Parts: sequence; C-alpha cells; structure tokens
Amino acid sequence: MSIIQSGLYFLLMLGVLITFHEFGHFWVARRCGIKVLRFSVGFGPALWRWKDKLGTEFVVAALPLGGYVKMVDEREGDVAAADLDGAFNRKSVSRRMAVVVAGPLANFLLAIVTYWVVFMLGVPGLAAVVGEVKPGSIAAAAGLEAGQEIIAVDGRATPTMQALNERLVNRLGDSGTITFRTVYPDSSVESEHHATLDQWDIDSKAPDPILEVGIVLGRPVLRPLIKEVMEGGAAEAAGLLKGDLVLRADDEIIQDWSVYIAERAGVPMNLEVQRGDQVITVVVTPEAAQNQNDETVGRLGVAYSNWQLEKYGPVGAVVPALRKTWDTSAMTLGFVKKMVMGDISVKHLSGPITIAKVAGDSAGYGLVPYLLVLALLSVSLGVLNLLPIPVLDGGHLAYYVVEAVKGSPLSDRVQELGYRLGLFMVIGLMVAALYNDILRL
Repeated sequence: MSIIQSGLYFLLMLGVLITFHEFGHFWVARRCGIKVLRFSVGFGPALWRWKDKLGTEFVVAALPLGGYVKMVDEREGDVAAADLDGAFNRKSVSRRMAVVVAGPLANFLLAIVTYWVVFMLGVPGLAAVVGEVKPGSIAAAAGLEAGQEIIAVDGRATPTMQALNERLVNRLGDSGTITFRTVYPDSSVESEHHATLDQWDIDSKAPDPILEVGIVLGRPVLRPLIKEVMEGGAAEAAGLLKGDLVLRADDEIIQDWSVYIAERAGVPMNLEVQRGDQVITVVVTPEAAQNQNDETVGRLGVAYSNWQLEKYGPVGAVVPALRKTWDTSAMTLGFVKKMVMGDISVKHLSGPITIAKVAGDSAGYGLVPYLLVLALLSVSLGVLNLLPIPVLDGGHLAYYVVEAVKGSPLSDRVQELGYRLGLFMVIGLMVAALYNDILRL
C-alpha cells in the first residue's frame, strides 16, 4: 500500500478516535451544565468551523494529532457574569470528575461497539500449527514438536495464530513458567508442555513473539471444504454455500488451494463441487485484493474447514465484545506496568509512523483487520489517558480525588509543578516513540 493511502487510513482512524474521545468530554460537560466554547478536532489553523445555537464553536483544524474541548473556566481568564453559572471551576468535584473521565470512557465504548461489529462480521484466523521448533529455544525446552496445534497458553485458549501472538505478548518481561497445551490435528488427545521464562523479551524493531519463543508456524494446506461464505464476496455471488466441498478446479485436483486462488485474481474458474449427494459445477471469479506485500491476489470470500471463524448474531456478539475490550485493557495496562518497572524496554513504544503503517497494512487486509486495529488503539487511548499523570485526564482525575478527600483543592503551586512534570514525561515518551519509529524504518 502506498504512503499516501496509509496516511489517509491513518488520518481516518485518528479522526474517529479523537472525535469520540472529545465528544465524551463535550457530552457530559453539557449535561453537567457547563458552557462549552469550542469543540476542536486537531490543532492550528481552522479548516472548517461552525457554531450551534448554544454558542459552541465546532472546529476541524489543520494538524489532526489531537483535539480539545474548551469550556468556560475562571482559571483561564475573565468570565462574563452571565456565564459564571456555567463555569467548569464552579461545578462540584463529582461533576468535574465525570467530565474528565468521560473522554476515556468514550474510547472504551467505541472499542466495545467496534468489537461488537467485528464479531458480527466474523473474525477469521488460521489455527496455530507448529511447522518447526528452533533448537535451544523456549519452545524446544517445552518439548513442542512440528505438527502440533497450540490450542492454549497458560490456560487461555489460542484458537488462531493471532490469539497465540496476543497470549505471548502478555508474557513479555515475565519470569516463571509458561504452559502450552497442544493437540495433533488428527487426534483428540491433548498434552501440556512447560518451560521457564526469565524476563523474556523480544526484538523491538521487528517484534514477532511467536518466532522468538522458538516456533516457526507451519502453513496449513487449506482443504477446500467451505466452512463459511462471507457476505458480498465472490463465492456468495457465484452461489457457493457453507458445507460445499470443492473436488476440482478447472478439471484439476488442487494440492495448494490458497496459492491456486491467489494466482487467479479476476480469472473465472470452473469448480466441481460436492453438495450433499450431488456434484455440481460452479463458475466463480476471485476478487482482486492487495496482500501485505502490496501484491494483487485473488480472494473468494470464504472460510475453509481449518480456518477458525468467530462469528455471532447481534445479541451473541455483546459478551465477546465486552470480554475482548476487558482483555485488551488488561493487556495494555500490564504492558505499561512492566515498562515502568523496567521489565521491558521503552524501545517497544510506537509512535505515529508505526501506527500509520499498521493502519495502512490492516486496511489492505480488509474491513475486519482495520476495525480490530481501531478498537485496539481506542482501548490504548482510553487506558493511557486514565494514567495518573498531570496533563492527562487521569492526572486531572487524581487532583479531583485528592480535593474530594481533603475538602479543598491542591494549591496552585503544587498543581503547576505537577503539570510541568507531567508535560515533561509526556513529551519524553512522545520523543522516545518517534525515535523508535525512525529506528524501525
């Protein structure tokens, strides 16, 4: 994908994240009787502006790297007598706390809704089958063998390669025992394998937890037994159905079905399909799509029998969405804790360049991967903003908690020192993240 396309997908994602975050502050402020002067997405010169009937100015600015909600506040200048009742600083501590926490909560809500949509669309993934075990690695110490499918790590299910990757990321910087549960694809007998971690870390420039634990994943040969037909795809248009078994393509028995499809973008194929007791012929034309290497490949829009497709209805998708948001929040908070404690390096921080690349790459894979990245970043934004660092929402929240406990606000000097320290910390982290981005380039 081109740099321009990646940049556009990044700006779209960033715009959604910022708008939801700031709207959380805005919506609660309005309901707490606080007058809002400006709602801005971005900083710098205004590209577009509009005022509503309550006098709030809505702005889209030139630098889309943040946003803000400006409220009437006597601490920031003179306030007209008519507006004093709507001043932020005159509201109760509980209302000020509600306004501050509303931004991060909006990001969590966005993540829940996004995951809900994703689980209704269906999350595909290949099973994590071991292709090779690196000698002397953690996987070798655990006794993993080629051909085994890893179905759980530390008691948590890993139905796909992505799930395995997430479970390993959770163990970064850890010491102690890691447990793999495996099964051979043609057997129902499960086995457990144990190995010891010692502040385990991975390469921050090219992070690949699965490879660095010593596992080279095998590439499963896709059996053309259709497990699911995606809406709007080439397979659905051709009339293929769930349960269809493809016997031949263009009068040939195909050994590597995924490669065969990938090489035929836009090329009609004659498929000999077994449907129940009947054998029928279906003509289908794989759609052209871009893979992660920016190459044009063919896609049918189906999930095969050895693909895992996690898909639910509107009601059934609610619990997985909530669980995924919770797990992602815990993983992000754990990552921050390990970085503060020095268990993992700050070299793992990513800045706007890496995020833009990930956004662009995910869009190349399709809507579901793009939404998954959006949800992940939304959770990260929510968690990070709740950290008790002055200048962040969590820092303001901490000040208000102290005020609620002691019955009066902290002195202006203490707050000012806190803001300076917080600003120094945030700028330092931003510089470190940008530096890491440049090193990865």
